[in-house]
Order: sequence, then C-alpha cells, then structure tokens
Amino acid sequence: MATIRATTAPLLTHEVLNQPPPLSGRNLAQDDRPLLEGVEREGAGWVLDRLREDGAFWGGEPQQWGVLANERTPVLRTHDRYGNRVDEVQYDESWHRLMSAGVERELHALPWRTDQAGAHVARAALLMLAGQAEGGFMCPITMTCAVVPALRAQPELAAEWEPLITATSYDPDTSKTAVEKGSAICGMAMTEKQGGSDVRANTTVATPVNGGGPGAEYQVTGHKYFCSAPMSDLFLILAQTDDGLSCFALPRILPDGTPNAIRIQRLKDKLGNRSNASSEVEYHGAIARMVGEPGRGVATIIEMVGHTRLDCLTGAATDMRDAVNQATWHTAHRAAFGRTLIDQPLMRNVLADLAIEAEATTALALRMARAYDRAGDDPQEAHIKRLCTAVAKYYACKRVPQHAYEALECFGGVGYVEESGMPRLYRDAPLNSIWEGTGNVMALDVLRAMAHTPEALGAFFAELDLAAGADARYDTFVDDLRGDLADTDQLEHRARRVVEKMAKALQGSLLVRHAPPAVADAFCAARLAGDAGLNYGTLPTGADVESIIERHTPAAI
Repeated sequence: MATIRATTAPLLTHEVLNQPPPLSGRNLAQDDRPLLEGVEREGAGWVLDRLREDGAFWGGEPQQWGVLANERTPVLRTHDRYGNRVDEVQYDESWHRLMSAGVERELHALPWRTDQAGAHVARAALLMLAGQAEGGFMCPITMTCAVVPALRAQPELAAEWEPLITATSYDPDTSKTAVEKGSAICGMAMTEKQGGSDVRANTTVATPVNGGGPGAEYQVTGHKYFCSAPMSDLFLILAQTDDGLSCFALPRILPDGTPNAIRIQRLKDKLGNRSNASSEVEYHGAIARMVGEPGRGVATIIEMVGHTRLDCLTGAATDMRDAVNQATWHTAHRAAFGRTLIDQPLMRNVLADLAIEAEATTALALRMARAYDRAGDDPQEAHIKRLCTAVAKYYACKRVPQHAYEALECFGGVGYVEESGMPRLYRDAPLNSIWEGTGNVMALDVLRAMAHTPEALGAFFAELDLAAGADARYDTFVDDLRGDLADTDQLEHRARRVVEKMAKALQGSLLVRHAPPAVADAFCAARLAGDAGLNYGTLPTGADVESIIERHTPAAI
C-alpha cells in the first residue's frame, strides 16, 4: 500500500490577504494637523520641534511598553517572607520605562520649569503624544504636576518639595527617601467609602503633634478608598481637624528613612487603566504636615483638582486622536464588498464624524490650557479657567466611550480582539469622566461657578461672541443657549443639558474661527443644527467628508 507523505509546500490555505500593515513605528505628531495648528494658535509655537521629536519617540518602542504594562499588571506585596509588613506594589519594568521617559521629557513639571509663555499649552500637546503609548502612567504624571500650585499655599513645604517634584530624573527604588533619590512622584487621596465625592463626610482624623497649624506636623488616622499610584513619594490628603476638613502633605517615607504608617489594604480590580495601581489605604498615626489654613482643605486642594481636570480633558482628546488614527488606518487598508472600507459612503460618514469630534476636543483642550497659562494676569482668562474647565471636562470626557466604541466597530470583529488594541482603548475610555468628578459633579460645579462668580458667564459669552456672524447655525445655537441660562427655573434638573450646550457652543466657536471650512461646517451641521443625529456617522448630506478624512488619516509609514 502506498504511503501518502505530507507536502513541504507553504500552507496554501493560510495566505494572509486584505489585512492592513501595522500602525507602528511612526511619528505621532508629524501628521496631526489639528494639534500642530492648535499649539501655534494658542501661543506655544516654540514647542513644535520638540513635539515632532517626541512624536517619533512615543510612536516607537513605548507603544510596546504600553502593551506590556497592561498585560503585566501591578502586584501588591503586603508582607515579606518573614511576616514583616512591607506594603509594596511591584510594577513591571515597562511601567518604569514609561514613567522614566515621561519625567525626562518634563511631562510632570514643564509649566513649573520654564518661564516661556504657553507652557501649559505645550505640556498638553506633549501629553497627547505620550498618552497614545499608554494612558495609565498619565495618572502619577498628572498628579505630580498638579500638586505644585497646591503646595505653594504652604511656602516652606513648597521650598522643600518643589525642587524634588520638578526634577527630571526618575528612581523606582521604593526604599529611598525622595531626598536620597533627588526626585519625587506625587499622588492624592481624598475620597472615602462612606462619602465618595462628598469629601466633607470624611472620617479620617488628623491630631496635632506640637500645637498644630499651617506647616505643623499631625498624626493621621483613617482610611482612603481610592489612592492612585500608592508608591508615590508624597500625597496630598484631606483629614478632619478641630477646625474642620484640612489639607495635608503626607510622605510615604519619613525623612529619617522610616516607612510612614501607611497600610495598603488591596489594589482595585479595575475595568481599565490596569497598568496603574489604584489602592485602598489606611493611616495608622501617619505623620503629615498641614498645607494651607486649618479647615480650608477643599479650598487648598482645589487648585490641584483643577489641574487634574485639565488633564482629564487632555486625555479625552488623546484617546479620540488615537481612535481616529486606528479607525482611518484600518479602513484605508481593508476591503469589503468590492471596495476599500474608507471609500464606502457610510463608512466615510462615520470616520468624518469621529474626526470632527476629535478635532473639536483637541481645540478645546488646547484653548483651556491657554487659560491656565494666562489666568494669573488676565481676569477674563481666570474666569474661563474656572468655569470652562468643568464645562469641557463634563462634555468631552463623556463623549469618549461612545467614540472609542464606534472606532472599534470600524474594525468589525477584529476590533473586539485584544491584539487590535481597541479593547484596551475602550476599557480606558470611561475613566476621565469619573476621575476628579463624575458627570453630575461637573455639571453642578458649573452651576456653582456661575452662581459664585457671575462675571465668569460674561467671559464665557465674550469668548463665544468672537465667532458671531460666521455661521447662522452657530448664532442660533448661542442665542438659544442664552435663553436656557437666563431661565433659572429647575436649572439643577436641567444642568446636564445646559452644560452640554455650553460645551458644544465653545467647541463651535473654536472651529468656526480656526478649523478648515469642511470641519467647521460639518460640526455646525451635526452638533448645533436641530436635526443633529444621536450616533456617530449621521453627518447630513453635503458634508465634505473626503477633506475631513484626508486631514485626519495617518500618513503612510
């Protein structure tokens, strides 16, 4: 009987066809026209060369670091082999590489390290590149940057810590003091189980060691339900004193090298943001120093909160840009039903709609960064900063999950597979809306800002009026918004709708003035006109989708 032998020929049934080339090893800044244009427009043109350098870096090897940091997630080690309490979170080397690169590139401290105008704009743009490699490490980067203006409420503490916080070296050795390392990463811990966003319900108590008062030492006892990046060197926390809720700076390692009395109870098993450790902690008489006035903890820490909210907005723009890159690249190289996906009318509608959302959010983030740059010298910009940070964070961050999902769907079933990278983007999408104030908290903060500082609303409409007369749909929308805000009946019940309209008006003002006509026209038609669709891919006929998609599709590698 003859023996049939297996052939050594190539597997004829496994030829790979109709698949896009990898979107890797590219310069993330080079073809991001909305970003480059916005940076120059908002006063940070000096950073353009640096953006291109960083764009090449973050589009290269760090892309793989981000993948590994999410696969090899942090592990909590509470005790050593002998039973001694160590409370250590161990990270993969990929995390430390991301952190080191971010610190070396001043993402954690640029506005505090330069006198150049537009430093917040420059940093926001640099963050938008780094975040496309991985969003998780942005959390400690953000908190480290945001802690500086809060610490300055206590000058002697700022003098001690600011040189460490703004240093451009990163040392992952958790056994060293910040002074020994010559640098510091910072975190914050405000919320507790029983209160959440209602921090005035906190039960953590701070007892003075020697008299108390601003800058004095206290012993802190209590718990925190969310402490992100728990291996940071310094934390700003809130605790109750006899004078009320106060702000404290709490180091992880005391100056003599002794670990502070911080116990990490567990790490959170989170939906996304998995490369970053978020923990529950307890303080057992931990030593901390008061920052600011007794009983003024919220007022002291609010400046830190404002800066972190700006980074939430920046993160929304980052995620949208990443999603548009992935969706346009895939559809430009994938065919179905006889045509490349990107050439099919309905797919073009979806892609263009995703693109104008990303561009509007980028423009908004950079405009808000300009307000942070100029608020100290310009009262109008200070009002924009206070009011519109909450407006922008509310709306933009809420748009990200649907945006990520729609981009994922452009891939079909492949987008649901982990290797595509889209599930990670989708899991991370809700975070920025939750972090530093959920939707309701943000909407109510907008109402609070308008009530406490009526001048802020005037500054807001002055910004909108810069685009008056350029588009009839925009003008009508702004007039309707004036009526909505003038009617105070049940305003709290209507807060989400009103804040949403404020955000769309602000985006519309920016795009009508600065974006190409195709982008501005499509935005006004899809976001401001009465027949605007509820889902992406509902741009009305007549939109110049080809020009929009060409503007946002990554260039060939």
